[in-house]
Amino acid sequence: MILTVLSTDHLLLYGSILAVLGLFLSKTGFRFGLPTLLLFLGVGMAAGATGFINFDSPVIAQAIGSVALVVILFSGGMDTSFKEIKPIMAPGGLLATVGVLLTALFTGTFIYFLFQWLDMGIKLTFLQSLLFASVMSSTDSASVFSILRSKKTTLKQTLKPLLANLKQTLKPLLEFESGSNDPMAYMLTMVLIQMISQGDSVTIWDGFLMFVVQFSLGLLLGFVLGKGAIWLVNRANLYATSLYPILMLFIAFFIYSLTNTVQGNGYLAVYVGGLVIGNSRMQYSHTIAKFFDGMQWLSQLVMFLTLGLLVDVPYMMKLALPALYISLFMLFFGRPLSVFLTLLPFWGKFSAKAQLYTSWVGLRGAVPIIFAISPWVAGLEHAQLTFAIVFFITILSLLIQGTTVHTMADKLDLIDYSVRENVFTDINLPQQIKSAISEIIVNEQMISKSDMMRDLELPDHTLAIMVQREGQFFIPRGHTQLRVDDHVLFISDDQEALVQAYEELGVNNYSLDSNA
Repeated sequence: MILTVLSTDHLLLYGSILAVLGLFLSKTGFRFGLPTLLLFLGVGMAAGATGFINFDSPVIAQAIGSVALVVILFSGGMDTSFKEIKPIMAPGGLLATVGVLLTALFTGTFIYFLFQWLDMGIKLTFLQSLLFASVMSSTDSASVFSILRSKKTTLKQTLKPLLANLKQTLKPLLEFESGSNDPMAYMLTMVLIQMISQGDSVTIWDGFLMFVVQFSLGLLLGFVLGKGAIWLVNRANLYATSLYPILMLFIAFFIYSLTNTVQGNGYLAVYVGGLVIGNSRMQYSHTIAKFFDGMQWLSQLVMFLTLGLLVDVPYMMKLALPALYISLFMLFFGRPLSVFLTLLPFWGKFSAKAQLYTSWVGLRGAVPIIFAISPWVAGLEHAQLTFAIVFFITILSLLIQGTTVHTMADKLDLIDYSVRENVFTDINLPQQIKSAISEIIVNEQMISKSDMMRDLELPDHTLAIMVQREGQFFIPRGHTQLRVDDHVLFISDDQEALVQAYEELGVNNYSLDSNA
């Protein structure tokens, strides 16, 4: 039996109750540093364990998870600024590929010997152990940043002087890794499933070729179809603006499904496609971005609730001991060792504290649980055991790492307390306007020579359009006297000159959104 809901009306009723409850709990959870994922999983688990909704179909859960993950990865790609990740693409790309591979290898080896040692009557082959580890090898740093944003936390500059002038922090590195490492984990999972299910007919060389084909086609089709989507949207003449986000949604599904059809990696393609689209000029881009922000939340909510409903809580608790051992190994050995080895080529560019923090915030999320369903659907031996342990490890990771994101950053002295929250949010320029819009916070050095707005040495064609002071907003004039802690909003058609002027004025706290 899949659902014990009597009708569609009951399904919508119970589903909406769970969704609303999860949203309100997530708001409360932010205050205590709890990731939204953990709360939604908890609501789903409670609903399933109490019989509120009975759900036991891994096939349906996998379908829901796949659809949700396409939306999440596509939206994540669109939200990723290429300008921000460009300086860290090499280390971020290595963490998302080599780092995932090393994590799977180290953890898989540990799992193999762990089940040889434990007296549970279960013996895993080395390939089964690698598959077990591969489904857990990707991270969910998106939960980390939801916590950091809720606490208004800004991470310090952690790159060494060679890259310091780029004003990069850990944020782009961690966001790029978390957004791009899911495809690598998926490819490892699929290759190992084929190697296990087909036995000796599939060699390691065959597995390597499958990996190369999936990776290459994912990158190529993601880029080509992303460019094609931009061309299509810019030339479309739909009768309503609200239809453009719908068009883009189905383009995302098309990129994923077409790439999978030709044996490429659809998750990689959809992320690359989102990255290409989000960093290109396109009409109605702001409307599309807002739509996907909402769709991403909806996808996460449905996915987390579904996974919570699927798990067999009593069976999962019986596997608490091996799950605890594996979780501790990944937290204190597997992930840190993978990060430090992967970043060895960049020794001297990243501080030790930055690498430690990168290791700590590599928490597990919903994606490993979704990937753990694949061996179950494929009918592999010990697949339900894998799913239950991965689910338990995810909960432990969210409880241990997710609740200490802010604390660990503080202990490692990585929080920049001088950076304060912007007040001019959600201001966007049409793509046709080649200008930069910027918010600064006035400091003493900036107004040391003169506090008059007209005396600021700013580039030509730069206007101050709004000031916020002690909660009050007003339009400045040339004779306006600036005060320390004023928030000033500028617009300029020369981004580079504006940034240079900020440096000469001693402005160290500003945001910049550019169409230039």
